[in-house]
Amino acid sequence: MKILLCNDDGYKARGLHVLAQIMSGFGDVQVVAPKFHQSAMSCAVSLGVKQLAYKDLPEEGPGKWTYLDATPASCVKFGLEFKYDHRDPDLVVTGINHGTNASTAANYSATLGAAEEAAINGIKAIGVSLCDFRPDADFSAVQAMLPEIMRKVLDDWPENRPGLVYNINFPAVPLEDIKGVKYARQGYGHWEKEFEAWDEGSLGALNDSFLWQHYRVNLEDGEKAVFMRGTFINDDNDADTADHLLLEQGWVKNVLFLRTDCLFLIQVRKNIRGCKHSASVCVESMIGQGNGRICRLCHFQIFSVFRFPGSEPPARGSSCSDRRTMSSI
Repeated sequence: MKILLCNDDGYKARGLHVLAQIMSGFGDVQVVAPKFHQSAMSCAVSLGVKQLAYKDLPEEGPGKWTYLDATPASCVKFGLEFKYDHRDPDLVVTGINHGTNASTAANYSATLGAAEEAAINGIKAIGVSLCDFRPDADFSAVQAMLPEIMRKVLDDWPENRPGLVYNINFPAVPLEDIKGVKYARQGYGHWEKEFEAWDEGSLGALNDSFLWQHYRVNLEDGEKAVFMRGTFINDDNDADTADHLLLEQGWVKNVLFLRTDCLFLIQVRKNIRGCKHSASVCVESMIGQGNGRICRLCHFQIFSVFRFPGSEPPARGSSCSDRRTMSSI
């Protein structure tokens, strides 16, 4: 098996090295990772007339390693373009992220953005995260459990379904305290108090933190500076299905995303690719509100992200082409 790895914490991050060790047991590993920390870049790419430095790293291993001074999604693009003659890795795995990618974090995550770039290109994609932001995080539970989870996910991968991304998150607890593995839906939540005044004296440990990219600019006359951090607000009370709440309880959770078609409302009127019903039937059968609106006949989404509290993972050969989260709890 040809396996491309990437992350968003940078090529030096311990999580990526642990992932390379694990995935080398599944096939030939090629790593293309950012030179520097690139969290919260989602699926952004490094467009523009600017130099993107890259370097092969023969001293790293297992597998072959290269860094690229670009976003994680761009690293996946680079890997497909230059590391495979036919852009044909069998699998792209991203991570292991230092920090959770549950709930709203999944929308901003560059770990998942890199995986989504693979899915856009029709390649099986899996993102892996550990809910521990420390640079020296303990990955022993991940090392013990991830190989079997990978085998299960790959064995059960739905046939003829390009565009799938699995999002696997591990709680930051010892192996003996993990309750098991569950499929989950993406939990509800949002962020508040997201901007703070830039004050060098109050930043303290953040100046040297593994978590933060460090950008300083020369302020023009009249300009002031802020930086983003924020407080997460939980908007979900279903501890049996919400991914971030399951993590808090000590479960390893697995969420399945299906890539969203961009011209969504236009395609609804044209009978969206993969949907079994006419546009008028789908629209007339909508249930729910806002991001929760789905077709009760085929579970097709109307907006870019919604939560689908189903009871089983998608069946092989399932026909709808959407992006949703599934639960097999």
